[in-house]
Amino acid sequence: MGIPSEMRDAWISSRKSLLIASPSEEQRILNARQCTQEGVRAGAKAASIALVASAVPTLVAVRVIPWAKSNLNYTAQALIISAASIAAYFITADKTILECARRNSAAQYEKTTT
Repeated sequence: MGIPSEMRDAWISSRKSLLIASPSEEQRILNARQCTQEGVRAGAKAASIALVASAVPTLVAVRVIPWAKSNLNYTAQALIISAASIAAYFITADKTILECARRNSAAQYEKTTT
């Protein structure tokens, strides 16, 4: 089952010859990678801040508030903390990537109009 190696190699080499990237296309790919890396960095920072901001009140509440003490086991505490961190990561990464893409497209538009 599957594609024989000779056919696979021929197919890959034919695809590579058809997809020669122009300098502007390479710049777009580079910009996209840069935007992604910027989004990951910003998301990680936001997630670490959200981790502390949600962990401290959750752990304090479990030790002080009687309802939380009896109803929030370790799994519930971990879910509360991780949900806040994950949400902060994805929201911030998405916003950062979109902002970077807007910035790049505006720069590209100005470059083509002048």
